[in-house]
Amino acid sequence: MDMITPEPRPAWVAGRAEQGADTLVVRHPLDGSEVATVAVPGAEQVERAVAAAAGVAREFRRTPAHQRAAALEHVSRGLRMRAEELAEVITAENGKPLKWAEAEVNRAVSVFRIASEEARRFSGDVQRLDADPSGDARLALTRRVPRGPVLGISPFNFPLNLVAHKVAPALAVGAPIIVKPAPRTPLSALILGEVLAGADLPLGAFSVLPLGNAETQALVADPRLPVVSFTGSGPVGWSIADAAPRKHVVLELGGNAAAVVLRDWPDPEGAAQRIATFGNYQAGQSCISVQRVIVDAAVAEEFVPALVEAVEAQQTGDPYDRNTDVGPVVDEAAAERIIEWVEEAVAAGAKLLTGGTREGTQVAPTLLTDVPADARVWSEEVFGPVLALSVVDGVDEAFAAVNDSAYGLQTGVFTSDVQLAFHASAELEVGGVIIGDVPSYRADQMPYGGVKGSGVGREGVLAAMNDLTEERVTVFTGVDL
Repeated sequence: MDMITPEPRPAWVAGRAEQGADTLVVRHPLDGSEVATVAVPGAEQVERAVAAAAGVAREFRRTPAHQRAAALEHVSRGLRMRAEELAEVITAENGKPLKWAEAEVNRAVSVFRIASEEARRFSGDVQRLDADPSGDARLALTRRVPRGPVLGISPFNFPLNLVAHKVAPALAVGAPIIVKPAPRTPLSALILGEVLAGADLPLGAFSVLPLGNAETQALVADPRLPVVSFTGSGPVGWSIADAAPRKHVVLELGGNAAAVVLRDWPDPEGAAQRIATFGNYQAGQSCISVQRVIVDAAVAEEFVPALVEAVEAQQTGDPYDRNTDVGPVVDEAAAERIIEWVEEAVAAGAKLLTGGTREGTQVAPTLLTDVPADARVWSEEVFGPVLALSVVDGVDEAFAAVNDSAYGLQTGVFTSDVQLAFHASAELEVGGVIIGDVPSYRADQMPYGGVKGSGVGREGVLAAMNDLTEERVTVFTGVDL
């Protein structure tokens, strides 16, 4: 697909397409070839975007729910109509295999559809206050109102769907949003801007600004943007929270997700297949891709060979080839770092069961065992196609291993025991526990987020709508209850 055009793809400044003060070249991660050039807005354009968002905030929050819902429906339909194009764009700028890019587009379509549905029913609560004598003849109405315009900062790994998770909830509650996409992958967000421009939204309700770090820091500090929603690396996320202590900051910072296979699970080979797939999908560049594999010794003899075989069956290669399971990582520096971490673990005593090599940006699906607890492939987020295996003795040891982490996003627990499932939900220090599957499962309507080093706040359409708004209480006096 040829995406190179005579002019750079425009930015979206307060709802209008504009060329910028500079340009940015987008390159394909597999071979570094030029994919497209995009406009980078200048300081005056950024100021107009922020001023427009602040200026339209009051008007936008008062728009009827049906109008916002219809706009979101329009976007969902528009993305579906351009699904094939968007999938190819995602593969071009991100490098993920086309089949995973298609799945991402379908999820973004659903996010806007769900947001449209939620916009229609997002309302307040009514509470009688006469439970105490001082509240006789009083009634409280609680409703939610937007905190204000939102700055949404998105990463490269899901360049459309993670933008959708910032844009759709904001528009659903009537909050203007400025999107700052990742510099490596701005194209999908800019196409989303094209679709948004055709919706019935007031000018200033959205902007899509491909910007560098310095310009983004200025936006983080701008008091006219009281909400910052960031998805990305921990150091950057926490620095944003430190730089904006009086703002409402939502951080989704990733983790080193564990999959636990317990002795009662009836299909260890099936678990191995799921773990191999979701340790390597997106080339491991997902916050909830499987990284740590914790298996009960009672099933290890059957499970471990099945996992080795399943990892080795993952097909690497051209991401446009539908037989490809694992594409390149985002750039050569990332590939070098991943292999460095693997070699560091092996030098410290880990055993390499398969993989451990790279060719350019293509890292071979890798499986390690006997990894020291302080090795970075175990303790940090690899963000690559690497699995680290540990064999444990029983449930308590398995859950202790999960919790022995600076992160806490999601964990998958392969068990068919209902009591163990509830025990996992109570004991595991993570934002989400997935029973009977990998931690990589995410429904776009469910609350999603982590604890500890994995961030604060929640995404998921309705959860994000609540996070982007605050309660306002009105008390009626002299009411005939």
